[in-house]
Amino acid sequence: MTVTIDGSASVTINSGAVLGLTSDTAKASTSGTTVDFTDIPSWVKRITVMFNGVSTNGSSFGLVQLGDSGGIENTGYTGSNAFSGGSATGANPTTGFGFGNNGAAFTFSGHMTITNVSGNIWVASCVGGSTNTALAILGGGNKTLSGTLTQVRITTVNGTDTFDAGSINIMYE
Repeated sequence: MTVTIDGSASVTINSGAVLGLTSDTAKASTSGTTVDFTDIPSWVKRITVMFNGVSTNGSSFGLVQLGDSGGIENTGYTGSNAFSGGSATGANPTTGFGFGNNGAAFTFSGHMTITNVSGNIWVASCVGGSTNTALAILGGGNKTLSGTLTQVRITTVNGTDTFDAGSINIMYE
C-alpha cells in the first residue's frame, strides 16, 4: 500500500482515494432553478450540503437530488421533510430529499448529510432553521442509485421556482 502525505491536510492512498474533507466552491443561489455539483469522485462515502440563507421566489419545498453517470435521478426517494413551530407541517417528496420551508419570504440555513450505506445505497438527514418565526426544519430519507454517485443537484419540488438568495456548497469525504 502506498500512502502519500503532502502537507495539504489530506492523505492519498494507493486506490487514489484522498482521505480528509474536500470542500467544493460555494455557488450563489440567487438565480436559476437548479444548483449543480458535478465530478464528485467515485470514492466518496459522505457528502454534506451546506445552505446559507437560501430562498426561492415561490412556495415549493427545496430538494436535493443525487445522480450518477446516467444523470440526475428524480424517482425512488423515500423519507420526509418537516418543520415545527407555529403550525407544524411537512412534505414527503419522492423526487429528492426535502429541505427548507415553503414560503418565498423566508430563507433557510442548515445542512444535509448524505451517507453511503453500501454499494449505491445512500441515506440523508437534514437539520436547519428558517427566518420564519421559531421554525426548525428536519428531514431524512434514503435512495438507491442505479450507479456510482457522481453529482448532486439542488432544486425545488415543482422544478420551476427560481432561487433568489443565499449560497450553497458541498463538502465530501
